[in-house]
Amino acid sequence: MRKLDVFNHIWPTRFYEALRAHTSGPMQDITRRSEAVPMMTQLDVRFRGMDLFGPDYQQILSLASPLLDLATNAEQGRRLARIGNEETAELCRKHPDRFPGFAATIAMHDTEEAAREAERAVVDLGACGIQMFTNVSGKPLDAPEFRDVFRVMQKLDKPIWIHPARGAKFADYATEDKSLYEIWWTFGWPYESSVAQARLVFSKLLDELPGLKMIIHHAGGMVPFFEGRIGPGWDQLGSRTSFTDYRKLLTELKRRPLDYFKDFYADTATFGSQAAIECALSFYGAGHMLFASDAPFDPERGPMYIRETIKVLDRLEISEADREKIYFRNACNLIGWPS
Repeated sequence: MRKLDVFNHIWPTRFYEALRAHTSGPMQDITRRSEAVPMMTQLDVRFRGMDLFGPDYQQILSLASPLLDLATNAEQGRRLARIGNEETAELCRKHPDRFPGFAATIAMHDTEEAAREAERAVVDLGACGIQMFTNVSGKPLDAPEFRDVFRVMQKLDKPIWIHPARGAKFADYATEDKSLYEIWWTFGWPYESSVAQARLVFSKLLDELPGLKMIIHHAGGMVPFFEGRIGPGWDQLGSRTSFTDYRKLLTELKRRPLDYFKDFYADTATFGSQAAIECALSFYGAGHMLFASDAPFDPERGPMYIRETIKVLDRLEISEADREKIYFRNACNLIGWPS
């Protein structure tokens, strides 16, 4: 069976060299980890890992962190985005059996320019969609200035890959200035993904731009597990708040809050957790789940996350038709490819 792995990270050579040129001193936090993974920059190592899963295994590529709006100024960000998109497109042209497509990168310093680069990447370079992060230098995605990017993706009818973004500077407590013990990653990233979905729902963006397609990394974050809070809990929106009247917002939304959350698509990148995938599948349904491994982040034991994710999906007590949806058909339908 074809296995189309939709969320995989890479630093192509020219992009990596340009990124290093803009980085003073050693990489920090999550980029420090990325730099230590050979599959991130060495194609021969990546190919050997992919070969373990046969010719039916393919990857959709996206650039790894850092967020360009944090790591560069506007001019540098535009340049790095163009280099990254052009070089990733070239990888897909050279190796279509391995990399049938990519999610483009945009620099969010200037959202008009970001929207133009998104359109250029899709129309001229053949990108499947774009990757966005859950915040832009601390600003939420529902901020009005980011609407242009969402509008262009709705017009193009291509999906947005939503990746969590949170670093050690996001403190766990108001009395501290940094997050300890990598809590910013372990619990912070699922929280970021969940908050981003909520902000997009309650900002009425999904009413304004119906049909907008978004893929949430790591099985949707916290959302599937907290279905009861999102459903019956948010049906009572406003009952716990004294500083503003949210009850009016409930009447302005065209649907129940829970229904909007089920419009998102989620991937299976849970580092081999069967319970997490089963929970996400129960919430989103087989028609809104996509196979992803989060490769190549397993340098110690080779392509473990790919192997363990496939094991979980093959053990699921679902029909073969639903398994095909998760492995490749849903992704093809979202992107607009024949399946």
